[in-house]
Amino acid sequence: MVEPRLSRGLRDLLPDTMLARQRMIDTIRGVYELYGFSPLDTPAIEYLDVLSGSAGEDAQQQIFQVTNPEGEALGLRFDLTVPLSRVVSQYPDMVFPFRRYQVSSVWRADKPEPGRYRQFTQFDLDSVGAESDVADTEILAAMCDTLDALKVGPYIVRFSSRRILNLVLDYAGIAHDGGPAVFRILDKLDKIGLDKVKLELTTGYRDESGAPIAGLGLSSDQVEKIERFLGIKGASRGEVLKQLRALFANVENAQEEIDVIERISSHLESLGYGSDRVAVDLTIARGLAYYTGPVFEANLLDAPQFGSVFAGGRYDDLVKRFTGRSIPATGASIGVDRLLAALIELGRIEQPKTTSQVLVTAMDGGLMSEYLAITYELRRAGIRTEIHVGAPKRLGKQIQRADRLDIPYVVIMGSDEAQRGVVTVKEMIVGREKAADVGSHEEWKAGRFGQQEIARTDLVKTLRQLLGQ
Repeated sequence: MVEPRLSRGLRDLLPDTMLARQRMIDTIRGVYELYGFSPLDTPAIEYLDVLSGSAGEDAQQQIFQVTNPEGEALGLRFDLTVPLSRVVSQYPDMVFPFRRYQVSSVWRADKPEPGRYRQFTQFDLDSVGAESDVADTEILAAMCDTLDALKVGPYIVRFSSRRILNLVLDYAGIAHDGGPAVFRILDKLDKIGLDKVKLELTTGYRDESGAPIAGLGLSSDQVEKIERFLGIKGASRGEVLKQLRALFANVENAQEEIDVIERISSHLESLGYGSDRVAVDLTIARGLAYYTGPVFEANLLDAPQFGSVFAGGRYDDLVKRFTGRSIPATGASIGVDRLLAALIELGRIEQPKTTSQVLVTAMDGGLMSEYLAITYELRRAGIRTEIHVGAPKRLGKQIQRADRLDIPYVVIMGSDEAQRGVVTVKEMIVGREKAADVGSHEEWKAGRFGQQEIARTDLVKTLRQLLGQ
């Protein structure tokens, strides 16, 4: 016998989770399509050289590597952006800007944590071939509209720019080839805190397990300047940018890069996305190395432990790996599984146990054709219906199934009802509410709480009314 088990970082999604997840995905899709984005799908497996070298050292180490029967080196995709760049490079007749969304699984061989898995689902939206900062504005607005549609509660979308981080290197006197390592450490700020970030930038430290964390060897003066930059805060986007202009007054090309963020901020303001929803946060670094411009992150204010649930940025050079020429692109990705885990913990999403709205019971084998006729009549009327498919048995057992699965309505018909041309509709929630007030089982049975007898011909009309259809 084989022991049933799962590898670390993987999980099964049972119906209650899957139904909540599907409803979330449907909601996200509705927002993306409202913005005019169209669906794309790509294979889970790509050539290893397509995935390698595109997103930095950390992403490279997280690739699950596989081989095909021909012995070629392949890998499971770790995000949906690199495959998108490959698609854009491979189809020269594509109409730009190419506005696509994609919802698919990705795989990363990193350490599993609460809300973080080795296989998880991302839902991306991207504009490829869009150079204007209006495209970045659209992504930020879509992030807000998506989170609003999902009713996640209070959130903040934060944005900054990788080019501004590059200016920090100039301001602090750090060589640009050391930038990726610096940014990778800054991206840990929310997770490990400023003190450990400073240690990792300088001498290093030992983590809670005693393992050594190597330092970059930056000077105290360089780290002090980085800390000064990270310390810029303000109640509004304009206030943050004003402080940034003052700090970078003598840094070459700084004002032009700040202008880009200011234009995006101005667009957002005109659309009604104020600083209470979208903030300029200069601490954002984003871990993937392919970002070249504005970068975005969204966090749930009531569940900060889950970190970023929606993130992205501009990546103008990613396609260059395949074509030799830059194609401007910007986008964001929502972490479906992480966000779902957060909403479940917060109690802000329903987890239905079944799709069924009605259970048709079967007590009399001689009436099975009539039970089937009722079931298909309801289904053809658009009412999600299941029928008891086992041998006819005690009604109580069948109603127990409806109760355990939270099926709201049960249809009951025995031989007496069939002869009189009626059926009984049982409203399960009424029965549950009344049961708490009833003193005995006999009283509960006699009360027939939530039950109504109706004409067989009125069944569809009655259930539509009860379901609000």
